[in-house]
Amino acid sequence: MTNDIKYKFPVDFWWGSSASATQTEGAADVDGKGKNIWDYWYEIEPHRFFDGVGPQDTSQFYTKYKEDIRLMKEIGHNSFRMSISWARLIHGGTGEVNGKAVKFYNNVIDEMIANGIEPFVNLFHFDMPLELQEKGGWVNRETVEAYVNYAKTAFELFGDRVSKWFTHNEPIVPVEGGYMYDFHYPNEVNFKKAVQVAFHSILASAKAIKEYKALGRNGEIGIILNLTPSYPRSQNPEDVKASVLADAFFNRSFLDPSVKGTFPKELTDILKEYNYLPEYQKEDLEIIAGNTVDLLGVNYYQPRRVKAKEHMPHLDAPFMPDHFFDNYVMPGRKMNPHRGWEIYEKGIYDILTNLRENYGNIPCFISENGMGVEGEEKFRDDNGMIQDDYRIEFIRDHLQWVHKALEEGANVKGYHMWTFMDNWSWSNAYKNRYGFVSVNLDKDAERTVKKSGYWFKKVAEQNGF
Repeated sequence: MTNDIKYKFPVDFWWGSSASATQTEGAADVDGKGKNIWDYWYEIEPHRFFDGVGPQDTSQFYTKYKEDIRLMKEIGHNSFRMSISWARLIHGGTGEVNGKAVKFYNNVIDEMIANGIEPFVNLFHFDMPLELQEKGGWVNRETVEAYVNYAKTAFELFGDRVSKWFTHNEPIVPVEGGYMYDFHYPNEVNFKKAVQVAFHSILASAKAIKEYKALGRNGEIGIILNLTPSYPRSQNPEDVKASVLADAFFNRSFLDPSVKGTFPKELTDILKEYNYLPEYQKEDLEIIAGNTVDLLGVNYYQPRRVKAKEHMPHLDAPFMPDHFFDNYVMPGRKMNPHRGWEIYEKGIYDILTNLRENYGNIPCFISENGMGVEGEEKFRDDNGMIQDDYRIEFIRDHLQWVHKALEEGANVKGYHMWTFMDNWSWSNAYKNRYGFVSVNLDKDAERTVKKSGYWFKKVAEQNGF
C-alpha cells in the first residue's frame, strides 16, 4: 500500500484542522459567557448576516465536543487548533474568571489528549468582548493590558497540557474589517484608528509572548497570519513597486514585527509621510523587538494580484492602502465560483519559500487552507455522504506544493485545513461550507463525514498520498 505514495511527509507531521470559538461553540449566552462584538452586531443588524443566522447557535461544539473530538480522531487528526472565547473565560474581558468556562475548556483539552490529538490553542480570533469594544477595543491601550492578563490566565489554567499557543489569528482582519472596509463591527472607516489597532495588536502579542516565556514552560508560542502573496501584473517597475507596497501593508505589517521584531521600512515611510504613525511609548518597540514568535501559523486561501495605480482616488476620499496600487484580475485565472476567490496552489509554495529565504526559515505550519462551497447538499449521495471531490482536489493540489517546499528545505511542520466541520462564518453565516464534516442545521446540527474526511484520514495514516 505505502509503495504508491508519491508525496511522503515527515513522520511527526501535524495533520488536522482548525476552528474558532465564536464560529463553533454556540451557547452564546449560557453559563456566564459575556457578549462579544458578534453577539452585539447581530442584535442590532441581523440583516447583515446571511439568511439572518447569528452566532448564538453556530455548530453546537459547546455541547457536542465529545462527539466532534471522536470524529476528529476517526478522520486521522493528530492535532487541532481551537480558540478560547475571551468573553466566555472572563465576562466583559476583565475581572473574574468564569469557572464554568474553565471547566468546559479543561474538558475539551483533556478529551483531545485522551484521543491522541494535540491541542493548539489560539487566544484571539476576532471576538472582542463587548465591554472592551465600547471603550474602543484595540484602539484603546487599556485593551492591551486586559488581553495580556487574559493570556496569562489561560497559560496558567491550561498550560500544563497545552504546549502550542497562538496570540492572534489573522490580526490584520479586524484592522481591515473593523476600521477600513466595513465588514466587521464597529464598521468604521478610519485609517488612523486602523493603524492604532494594528500596533496595539502587535504589542499585545509581544507582551503575551513575554508573559509566556516568564512562566518557564517548555512549550512554543506563535501567531497565525493570513499571508496573501502579492504578485505584480508585470515586471514593469511601477507594477513591481505596487506589489511591494501591497505586501508591506497586508503581509509584512504583521509578519516582520512577529518574526523579526521590526516594522517594514516601506510601510513606516508611508505612515510618516502621510502623518499616520500610531501613538506608542518608546519601550513598546523594545518589547516587540525582544519577544518574537517561536512558531508561525500560515493561513493561505488566495493570492493578491496588483498593478500600478491607474485611477487616482478623489482628494477627499478616506485614506486607504489602495491609494498605492490597483487590484488586477489575471485573465484565465482558476476560480472558486462560490467564494469568488482565485485558486492558485503555487502561492502556498511561494510563501514557504519566502519564509525560508527571508525569515530565518522559522518553524511554521499551514494553519488554514480550504475551499468554501455553497449548496453542498446537492452533492449528497444515496448513502448520505457529500461527494466533495472538488475539496479533495483542492487539498491535494496545495499539499503537492507544500511537499515541494519541504523538499527544498522549508521548515513546515504540518497542514491544518479550515475547517473540521461546517461552521458559522461571520456575516456569511453558513453560506459557504468548508468542513470535512457536514453540519445539518435542520436536524439538530447532525454531523456526517464528507468524502474528503475519509480521504484525509488515509493521507494522515500513510503520511502522504
